[in-house]
Amino acid sequence: MYKRILFSFFSFLFCITYAQTYEIQYTSSYNGKVQTEQSPTFIWANDKENFILNNSIREQKSEFPFEITKVEKPSNTVVSYAFLKPNETISTIDKESIGKQTFELTNETKKILGYNCRKAVTKINSNTIEVWYTNDLKISGGPSTLGQNMGLVLEIEKNKNSLITATSIKKIKKTDIENIIKGQITTTDLLGYKDLLWKSRFTTLQVFENETINFSDESKSDEKIKRFANGTIILKKVKFPKITDGENIFVELKQQSNGDAYDRTGTVFFIPQDKSQSFFDGLEKGAKTLPVYENGNGKQYYGITSTDNYDPSIEMMRFFTAFGIQKFNHIQLKGKDWQTISPFRQDITDLKPSLSEKELWIGTFIGNYDKGGHKVSLDITIHKSDQTINKNNIALPLFNSVNIMEMAGQDYSTMFDKDKGLFVEFTLKKDVKNAQLRYITTGHGGWENGDEFVPKPNSIFLDGKMTFSFTPWRTDCGSYRLYNPASGNFPDGLSSSDLSRSNWCPGTVTNPNFIPLGDLKAGKHSIQIKIPQGPTEGTSFSSWNVSGVLLGIQ
Repeated sequence: MYKRILFSFFSFLFCITYAQTYEIQYTSSYNGKVQTEQSPTFIWANDKENFILNNSIREQKSEFPFEITKVEKPSNTVVSYAFLKPNETISTIDKESIGKQTFELTNETKKILGYNCRKAVTKINSNTIEVWYTNDLKISGGPSTLGQNMGLVLEIEKNKNSLITATSIKKIKKTDIENIIKGQITTTDLLGYKDLLWKSRFTTLQVFENETINFSDESKSDEKIKRFANGTIILKKVKFPKITDGENIFVELKQQSNGDAYDRTGTVFFIPQDKSQSFFDGLEKGAKTLPVYENGNGKQYYGITSTDNYDPSIEMMRFFTAFGIQKFNHIQLKGKDWQTISPFRQDITDLKPSLSEKELWIGTFIGNYDKGGHKVSLDITIHKSDQTINKNNIALPLFNSVNIMEMAGQDYSTMFDKDKGLFVEFTLKKDVKNAQLRYITTGHGGWENGDEFVPKPNSIFLDGKMTFSFTPWRTDCGSYRLYNPASGNFPDGLSSSDLSRSNWCPGTVTNPNFIPLGDLKAGKHSIQIKIPQGPTEGTSFSSWNVSGVLLGIQ
């Protein structure tokens, strides 16, 4: 009899506890339009704890990663759970954020779902947030952690255009939370939690981690990294997953000087291997084994243009090292607090057709003759997104005149000293709609009259007719002074890194130009690049590094 009475007593307590639990569902809208693609937010709230989640999570149909937030009462401690992937859950505890919230209480009132509500206003990161809460139910909670200590939040409006509002409230006896938050959970600090959650939202392909790019006979390949041209080129084979139409791709390089004080040309590239010969053959066997291009000036340029049997390397990102960042930060100037790393990051989603489900050699080159050289780390990240604008399904390499094998004898791209310039023919097997030329160009010749410092027009000819002409020029180089501790200072008060240049600055990325070519019919076509390259003066000469990839839809 005693056991039965005891059991009934605890059952009674259980029912009382959960009879006071409320389930509130919320709907999101933007500029008055309900966001039907979003799973409705809902909370379970009682006098001991609140859980914030959405309907997809409740039905265990949510895609990873996803979060559940618990607010413990009366301490207002926030416990966050991040479900990164199956069987990998992390959590963190925040005891301070709710207590630090400040609101301006107003006299405005209105009814939501029949409950009397008051309005409070706060500002977060320049956003004006209006919170409508009620005390009619004698519990606190809401669709976010905002206002948890004021009452039950039934509506939140941000900047008068983004709204989340309660659409139903009901009492429940039992939640399903124990079926969702279960298994092993790893606890971490708040910053570590945010970092792991953020990184779980996209795929990271780590290519290089703190690798040296230098000039030394001691630079040798190993089982993971191949090194060529006395260590100025590093390569690694990377396998790409299937990349869907709704995903964006970014390349990110971090660079520091490891001894070299100068600004240098750098490039991140990959090697197509769809034809019988590739740029990799030139790396292994020598540049002169690659197809030769001649413009009539008596020089031979190897491996820079596409042929029926050969594709040049495709340039993902061109960058320029700063003057001695990090290694030369000991150089002191009043009011100059030097940066310690050069970050280079660029969207390369347009190259997706040549990357998806491919295993490719990914390389980085920095032209230098320094034994210490540079340190680099390289990642490629793939992000699911509804912001993708690149719809092309072909990316055909046409030319790349960057002399990546400079330290192995590959000549500078001086072919623009003749009217022929750079000329390449290519054959399309099918019609191409909305064709574009992904064109990267930078001028070089670092003396007073060199093309680095003299604006020169670049003219692009399609099938013999000029289709586009522009003068690539950067006037913002002074913005990056704090990345250039070893940059020389001149009597006129300028630093070398301040000077305007032909489409590049020390410590920056050079953006591609996307040149419209229209619709192209199947068959033979030609692209020609003409630049009025400056004349040689003594041992000084000018050159132009240009690369081009044909984009479009077949």
